[in-house]
Amino acid sequence: MEPRFLKLSDVQEILNISSPQAYALVRSGELPAIQVGGRGVWRVERAELEAYIERQYAAAREQVKEREPR
Repeated sequence: MEPRFLKLSDVQEILNISSPQAYALVRSGELPAIQVGGRGVWRVERAELEAYIERQYAAAREQVKEREPR
C-alpha cells in the first residue's frame, strides 16, 4: 500500500523539479500541503499531487487550443 502523504523530496522526484520549485508550489498554494510535527515538515497528499498534475494537463491543453489556427 502506498503512503497517503508524500515528502516534498518525493514530490520533487515525481515532478522532476528542484527543492526551491517544490517549496514555491506549496507556498503559492498551487500544490496544497500540510505541515506535520513540531518542525513543521511539509507533506503533500498523493491525491492533491495527482489533482495538481491533472490541472497542469488541462492548462497545457488550453494553451494548445489557443494556438491553433482558426
